[in-house]
This record gives sequence, structure tokens and C-alpha cells, in this order.
Amino acid sequence: MSLEGLYRYARAYMEPDNEGARKRFRELAEFFEKLELPRGGRILDLCAGTGIAGAAAAKATGASRLTVLDARAEDLERVHEWLESAGLSTIPTKVQGDVRKIPGLVEEHDVAVLFGNTMIHFDPFDAVRIFAGVALTLSGDGIFMVEDTDRVYRILYSIGYKEFFVESKGENHTLASVHEGYDVRRGTFKRAYYLLPGFEKVGEFDFHHWDLATQLAIGRIFFGEARLIRPGEHGFTRVGDVLYFKRPRKDIAALVLDDFSGPR
Repeated sequence: MSLEGLYRYARAYMEPDNEGARKRFRELAEFFEKLELPRGGRILDLCAGTGIAGAAAAKATGASRLTVLDARAEDLERVHEWLESAGLSTIPTKVQGDVRKIPGLVEEHDVAVLFGNTMIHFDPFDAVRIFAGVALTLSGDGIFMVEDTDRVYRILYSIGYKEFFVESKGENHTLASVHEGYDVRRGTFKRAYYLLPGFEKVGEFDFHHWDLATQLAIGRIFFGEARLIRPGEHGFTRVGDVLYFKRPRKDIAALVLDDFSGPR
């Protein structure tokens, strides 16, 4: 089962007609306004979903161009709803594709965002490809921002890893996940998702529980500047921890991607 199956049920945070998502959109726009982002630049929204973060960044910066990239083509069509609600006439470029292959999918941009705590879908080898690919796609003084949470502390320590866990509840269903195994070479946990009642299987997915420090370290290899902006610093309850990278090191990114492979 592809990610479409999973995100058919776990998606309220990015639905344009969801009040919580609309509040998040407003806070995202205000957050981007507080940063010194290029005005009138080119915004690239990665793992965009419905494009909530990219549209918010476009609104905050008066972007001249917005590109949204995701593996799920159906969700990308919803970006028009966010742009319309923001009063923007921007015509987005929609790209269905694999974020691990960015350089071959999009042209140069000034700001790239990867929001929505989606790094959990990528193992460390994926992360190297993503960060290097973004570095090659950005302009010389470009900025890359990743919104995520420290799952090593929050899930593996504070909450504790659960064999069975209720992920979300809808009007007529509950989505639960069950531990199915661990891949030591990739550092990923396999979980199977089921709909209740009825225990209908949605699919199996591999997750890597990232800490923020490791992402900062990987990002610093490919960017000249790396810092962490915590919720207590930016002040928005619907925006998580944000990793901020600037000045891509294209020479290093090209060198790494030229001879890089996954685990054997």
C-alpha cells in the first residue's frame, strides 16, 4: 500500500476545509514573515501534501514562483485552495515525484521547505540524498527549512515505544498501528496500520525516529549555516521545531551524490 492509503486517514492538519489546518496556515505565514527570507523569490515545497507550507511561504514573501512536489499527485491539486484563501494569484508548478531525486525534477529555487514532520518516512541514507539534492537545487544564498520533532526524546524516551498505538480518530473510524519489526541496516521500524472497527489493514510502512541533532549535523555538511529554531523562540503553537540551513555547499553535495549508495 502506498502513502496515499495512510494519508487518506491521517491528514486533518493539511486539509483546506479543516479549521485547525486553517489556523496552522495563518501561523505558518506569520512564522515565515518573521524570518529574513528573500522577497519575491522562488519557493519549493517538498513532501508538500496539499501545499499548506509552500502557499504560506509564498504569501509571506510575495513569491514570484511556487513549486510543490509530492509523491501523491491528488493532494497537490489542493494547493489552489490554499492560494485562493490567501488571496494569491500565483500559478503553482505541481511535480509528482520522489523527493530523494530532487535535482532531476525541479529547477533552481531560493527557498525550500520540508514541513509537516515528514522526515520520519526517510532513513539516514535517504536524508543524505535529500539534503544534498536540495543544496544542488537552491540558489547560492538559498535557504532550506525542515519542520520536525525530536522523536528519540519524545517517542522513544518520554512516551515509550508502543507495540500497539492509536494514531488518530475520525468520525467513523480509528487508525491504529502495530509494530512489525526493525531493520538494523536502515535504522527503521516497520509498522502495520489498521482501521478499526473491523481491523482492515491499510498497509505497512517503515519509519526512522529522528533526533534533531543528527539532522542538523547532516545539514551542516551541505550548508554553510545550520541552526535550530524552537517553538519557544518563534512563539507559534502550530509550528514545530524548525531546522534552518543557509548557503548550500554545492561542491560537497555534488561530490557526495556522485558516489553514494545505501546499505548492503
